[in-house]
Amino acid sequence: MIDMIRTFISYSFLLRALVVGVLVALCSALLGVCLVLKRYSMIGDGLSHVAFGALSVSLALGFSPLQVAIPVVMLAAFLLLRLSANGKIKGDAAIAIISSSSLAIGVITTSLSKGMNLDVFHYMFGSILAMSSSDVYISVALSVVVIVLFIVFYNKIFAVTFDELFAKATGINTGLHNMLIALLTAATIVVGMRIMGALLISSLIIFPALTSMRIGKSFRFVILCSSIVSVICFAAGMAISYGFSIPAGASVVVTNLAVFLVFNALRLIKRKA
Repeated sequence: MIDMIRTFISYSFLLRALVVGVLVALCSALLGVCLVLKRYSMIGDGLSHVAFGALSVSLALGFSPLQVAIPVVMLAAFLLLRLSANGKIKGDAAIAIISSSSLAIGVITTSLSKGMNLDVFHYMFGSILAMSSSDVYISVALSVVVIVLFIVFYNKIFAVTFDELFAKATGINTGLHNMLIALLTAATIVVGMRIMGALLISSLIIFPALTSMRIGKSFRFVILCSSIVSVICFAAGMAISYGFSIPAGASVVVTNLAVFLVFNALRLIKRKA
């Protein structure tokens, strides 16, 4: 264990991935609880497909992927909420329309440009080698903003998550705070897709929340437990990825799956006891 910690510290690319990954894991855990409780968990998957489309276009045009993906994914989050709020298209249908369209645009752009090159592969499935210094600065800044805004608006986010009608009756601008949750989710997905991959980042939002809900009842406990589980699973997944030379994103997802199954088993044992 000590030798592995020394290795992570000695290699700059591993240290960059670990710092950004821990922040992304924390952001994902905080937002994941809200999204799962509001039945918006699939918005993460939809926005990750939008992120893939945006990065494919940006790579084809020679632009910085993060600088293009951030505003595009945030705009997609805004459109998803607007479509759902209008009532003409239900939330799951709106997600399906935007995500499938974005994925198709990304695939076409990739095939017409350089094909499935290493950059596109890294963004799709994640790579700890893909984090540049500029990516780290942008990712850390966005992650800090997400965490600070979540803490500042915690009480209102809690109210909107559990009972939107009551929150609206008490004078809370539910539309604004739903938009805040969606935009923070969009920022987290864009930041995390470098390490986790655009096709796997949504699992980092869903798994810790579902795992914590196996044993927790209160919102605050689930938030804290989800944060701890998410960070530990990410660190363990990174260690497994480095030790066995397998993709980091997939390692983190499988680690989260294993922990979820353990927590689920503990819940069943507790019920039978």
